Amino acid sequence: MKLVPLGDRVVLKQFEAEETTKSGIILASKSQEKPQEAEVIAVGPGGMVDGKEVVMQVKAGDKVIYSKYAGNEVKLNDEEYIIVKQSDILAIVE
Repeated sequence: MKLVPLGDRVVLKQFEAEETTKSGIILASKSQEKPQEAEVIAVGPGGMVDGKEVVMQVKAGDKVIYSKYAGNEVKLNDEEYIIVKQSDILAIVE
């Protein structure tokens, strides 16, 4: 099975949370901040969304930064994904 997003939706695979700080301190799992960086897995077709033309600006394989509380978390084949609107993506990391 695979996820195929509709409209202006984007499927993201979140990067793993950091387990140690830059100075070497090991963080407990509750202290680890949820990363806002992810890889784009699939992109919807765009088109007319709420009466406005939406052109998709990201593609599969892009690394992006997204809004902290955006999207819906889903689990498929023991993998966790986040489905967000393209407008919840803040930047592409190059």
